[in-house]
This record gives sequence, C-alpha cells and structure tokens, in this order.
Amino acid sequence: MTQRPRYRFAPSPTGFFHVGGARTALYNWILALQTGGKFVLRIEDTDDSRNNPQWTQGILDALSWLGIDPSDSHFEGPFFQSANAALHVEAAEKLFAQGDAYYCDLTSEEIQKRSKESGKPGYDGFSRDRNLGPGSGRVLRFKVPAGSTTVQDEVRGTVEFDNATIEDFVLLRGNGSPVFLLANVVDDVTQDITHVVRAEEHLPNAPKQQMIWRALGHQPPSWAHVPVLVNEQRKKLSKRRDKVAVEQYREEGILAAAMKNYLMTLGWAPTGDTEIVPFEKITAEFDLSSVNHSPAFFDIVKLHSFNADYIRAMSVGEFIDACLPWLTGAKAPWSTASFDAKVFAEMAPLVQTRVQLLQDVPSMVDFLFCDLPTIDDAAFTKAFAPEWASATLIEIRDAFKTCEFTPDALKAVVEAVGEKHSLKLGKMQAPLRVAVTGRSVGPPLFEPIVLLGREAVLKRIDAALKKQT
Repeated sequence: MTQRPRYRFAPSPTGFFHVGGARTALYNWILALQTGGKFVLRIEDTDDSRNNPQWTQGILDALSWLGIDPSDSHFEGPFFQSANAALHVEAAEKLFAQGDAYYCDLTSEEIQKRSKESGKPGYDGFSRDRNLGPGSGRVLRFKVPAGSTTVQDEVRGTVEFDNATIEDFVLLRGNGSPVFLLANVVDDVTQDITHVVRAEEHLPNAPKQQMIWRALGHQPPSWAHVPVLVNEQRKKLSKRRDKVAVEQYREEGILAAAMKNYLMTLGWAPTGDTEIVPFEKITAEFDLSSVNHSPAFFDIVKLHSFNADYIRAMSVGEFIDACLPWLTGAKAPWSTASFDAKVFAEMAPLVQTRVQLLQDVPSMVDFLFCDLPTIDDAAFTKAFAPEWASATLIEIRDAFKTCEFTPDALKAVVEAVGEKHSLKLGKMQAPLRVAVTGRSVGPPLFEPIVLLGREAVLKRIDAALKKQT
C-alpha cells in the first residue's frame, strides 16, 4: 500500500510568526489537502536560550487564524523536538558505530589556524583517521563521502553538490547535544515525513541531510525549496528591519482571507486575469512545479489593496462583525458607554468602501461618539484660511436651524450658499467638515450630520467659529 504524503512544518518558537513561515505553512497545508495527506506541525524547541511558551502559542494561534485547523483530519501535532532528544543521540551513536561519523577534538581556534596555514577554508578532516572515541569537548562529525550529491527539488529541478565543497559537518556538539541537521532528520524519519517544503535558505542543508537519511538506512524525502520573501530594497525580510509578524498584520485589521490569498501570490499565481481568488481555487490549482525560483517581493501596499477588496466584498453585517474588536474592545478609542451600535450600523456602508485596514475604522467614525470632536489643527488652519470660510459657515449654520434635516436637504443648503458666493460644493464643505468631524477627510458628510442631529451639529459649528475668532 502506497503511503499517503506527509508534509511537515517545523517552526522554532523564538519570536513572532514570520510571514515567510506563514506562506510555507500554507504551501504544506494545501499540498496535504490536495493529496489527502497529513500536515505535521513540529515545534523545534531545542534552543532553550530563545524558546518561550508564548511564541509556541503564537504559532498555533496564527496557523488557526490562517485556517490551518488543529481539529482538521489532515492536521497532526503539535509535536515538540525536545521530546526526541534521546533518539537524536541514539542516531548519532549509530552513525559512529557504523563508521559514518568520527570524533574530533580540535578547537575552533585550531581549525582556524590550520585553515590559515593551508590556505583552504573550513575544517580539513584532520581527525578522520585518528580513531578518537567520545570525550569531553569532542564533537562528532559526519564523514562526507567522496563524489557528489544530487538533490531532486520539486521547485528547482536537479541540484548537484560537489561533496568536496562540503566539510565533515558536526552532528553532536562538544557537550553531547545534537545539532539542527541531525535532529531535523531523525524527527523526519521518526514521523515518516515524505515531503519537505521549506525556504530556499535551507537548500545548502539538503545534501547534508540527504547523506544522513541514507546513512541511517532510509530513503530521503521529496525536497522543495521555495523562494524567500524580500523587501522593497530586494533584501531578505528581517525581523530586525522589516514588519514581518503575522500577529502585527492581524492586529492592524488585515483579514485572514486577504492574507492567505496575498501570500499565495508570492512566487506563484492562480490562472485567470486576477490574483484575488477564493482559497478553494488556490487549493485546486496550486502546483509546486509552477513556483517561481526568484525571490518574491512582500509589498505591504499591495497587501493593503488586497485587504480593501476583501473588505468591500463583505456583506454589511459581516463588515460590522469584523469591526467589533476595534469598536467595543480594548482597542476602541472611546468608552463602551459612548459607542452606539445603531449609529455605527448606519455609517458602516459608507466606511466599508473607504478603508483598507480595520484599525482605521474608529478614526473615521469617532466624531460620532463624543460631545465635541478633537479638531486637527492643520486641517482647521487650512479649512478656515480663506476669507469666506467663517462667513459662509455662519450662513450654513443659520440655514441648518430651520431646514429639513435630511442628507439631500443639507446638501442643497450648502450648494445654495456656495452658488451665492461662486464656490463649488467641495470647497464649501471643507470648513463644515472640519467643524463637524475635526478632520479634513472622511466618509460622506451629510449622512453623519443627520445621525448627529441638529442640536449637536449646530453646537459643533459654533465651537469651530469660536475657535476661529
């Protein structure tokens, strides 16, 4: 019976969840769905100095947000690499016993000295035939065979490595702890991993790991090394330099569906004339052989554009529900008592077509949930700079006292005052908008004026006129 494919995603819990890791996770998840296989989550937690339980939970939360659901039948884990420490050492001892590894007592300083004297970089295999056994400070090195190693990569094709360029690499450190290369292979062997899909930065490790697989008596997995993500300077995305945390984008109000769709266009594209497509179409069409070899530009502007499209595609009810964490929770810029859900529901259709991030919603409606708005000084100065601004606003205020209080009637008042002074509606609205909302830009003006009510609007106009004097 042919074994069903088993794809693994193996992040380290040493920080926020990187968008590059999120894309790799999606690749593995989709491939598991396509093949009826398994997505195996393994937390590589052997770096005690950097591991933190909160990062592990962050990985689980981010995956769940992206739709990689631990309750799904395709999901296995999470497993923790630290639980397999004994197996890692056991495999190292087997490699030593069968002559595929040897102990070396050279210090890093001695290795550097020999390298400098010989003119050849790296470790020169000095201890290969010294027949050393285990001992304090001695590392265990893999004996790289002569010849070459061929890695068949589903993205990059056939990749040939000259073994002469690969030094005898370390399996166990001087303190007896296993290194990443060994632990990674042993875990993959133990968990019956058939496919390793990961970032191209790991490609140089593939020939070494393939040697370990074969030395342990197992057939190596299918490899696929996908292009890294880069910033606008075409430098690899860095946690120190770039905004890379999935959690941060989620906090800003990027929708999971938009993030998933956008990540899947980095290095690959669905058929058709648009990149914005349902995840079901992506799942049906994704193919590793179609993944581009070149680094993919993580364009935040484009991600925001994707998100805006997904926001506009929501029903108004869905949009309101999606906004609630920014309107009623700890993120809200007002007290719970100040917020009126019915008022926001009236405004929601006007806001929905104008935001790219959900975090921007409160700033478009906050003037509705306060006694007087906080007026932006720069906007106020610009709006009231024309000599006609205050005079026309007084005329508008006086007309607002008695006119019908509907959006069309209010607009007609402003247009009539503008015609009297030979001013277009856009200019006429500027001081009125600043007086009512505190800002120079925002959603359509006359609908929220009606929601505020005649008395509140007149009060705001008077306050702005007083500020001007």
